[in-house]
Amino acid sequence: VEQHMGWIYAAMGCSLLFLLSYVSYHFTTPETIFGDTNGDRILQDSEKEAVGLRRPVYLVVLLSHIGLAALSLPFILMTFVYGCTNQFTKHRKLARRIFPVWLYVAVSGPVVYVLLRPYY
Repeated sequence: VEQHMGWIYAAMGCSLLFLLSYVSYHFTTPETIFGDTNGDRILQDSEKEAVGLRRPVYLVVLLSHIGLAALSLPFILMTFVYGCTNQFTKHRKLARRIFPVWLYVAVSGPVVYVLLRPYY
């Protein structure tokens, strides 16, 4: 249990740092548009055509990532609080349910980044 707590505190700290840097970045940097090959921040028909079905796939992954990240945050915090307050039955029950959602968000985030990277 002690080792688990140490890893969880480290993970929560890293998550907080990531969230702060992510929000700061998006408040200070113009958005990057998937498929905008010339970088003018306007997605022209020819650019849309060039990326084809990759754009809808990207949007599905992006929107599901954003939605599930927002949805999971309060449950992750509740799971953390349950663990910190020794409510282990509630902690385990909620952790089992939220873990697959968290895992999807954790994997889909870098996937979104890799898909969008050519347009930075």
